[in-house]
Amino acid sequence: MTSGATLEISGLTKSFGAVRAVDGLDMVVRPGVVTAFLGPNGAGKTTTFRMLLGLVAPDSGTALIGGRRYAELPHPTTVVGAALESSSFQPGRSARDHLRAYAPFAGADDRRCDEVLAQVGLAESARRRVGGFSMGMRQRLALATALLGDPHVLVLDEPANGLDPEGIVWLRTFLRHLAHDRGCTVLVSSHVLGEVQASVDDVVVIARGRLVHESSLEDLVALSTPRVRVASPERPGFVELAGRHGWEAEADGNELLFSGATPAEVGAAAHRAGLEIHGLAEEGGSLEDVFLRLTAQLEDDRVQEGSS
Repeated sequence: MTSGATLEISGLTKSFGAVRAVDGLDMVVRPGVVTAFLGPNGAGKTTTFRMLLGLVAPDSGTALIGGRRYAELPHPTTVVGAALESSSFQPGRSARDHLRAYAPFAGADDRRCDEVLAQVGLAESARRRVGGFSMGMRQRLALATALLGDPHVLVLDEPANGLDPEGIVWLRTFLRHLAHDRGCTVLVSSHVLGEVQASVDDVVVIARGRLVHESSLEDLVALSTPRVRVASPERPGFVELAGRHGWEAEADGNELLFSGATPAEVGAAAHRAGLEIHGLAEEGGSLEDVFLRLTAQLEDDRVQEGSS
């Protein structure tokens, strides 16, 4: 079984001019699990990856892989495999030739090139030119490139972009195999929160370069708030009812969503108020709602800091 390495980021900070891309970030990524690195666009995810991989120097703080900076690893490609969103390819090269160009840096031979092509499902396309590849096939080739050195740490920036549903299921299964069966450390950035919920074990959420949440996926999901969906021709009456009981109410098309109440409580209160109900159902709180609430909370804190 492969032994992964713990990723430790402490006080990591990076500014580009007046823009603070990463702001005192602390996080730990464990081996043997798939960790999602979540954040809205511009949150600092890619900059964090680049500092972890030694591509960008931090202004302060550390990003360590198994207790070492990337530059201190004697054979980094056998320790860390990475595929960043900006990965590019020579369109005239075949997939196999692309890997052969990178193989010497990873200490890999032609046989290993063929192995990783098979691993990512591109064996039949090995001799095709990359210029004719779909976005999903390019994503698979980027992953194959990251796997050349048989690393025990994988750092992947938005690897599901461009994959069709079948490809997303394949990627989910493959990454969980690497983490759970081989003990690898797998860190994946994403904004596709529904896919994350089906794929990962741990979650790190950042916004504006700061950590806003770090936990197991199970603990993150526990923060979600169930809601009650109500269909009624007497919407104003239900809005007034919510205000009297301290429930939050929001419009969703022709229906209302209540937070802070159960269907039984809403139904009983509506009955006492003589309000007509055409539909009443409980909905589980979504991971997207939790994500938006966490990142919005940091924005609110920033506004308060600026006004104090």
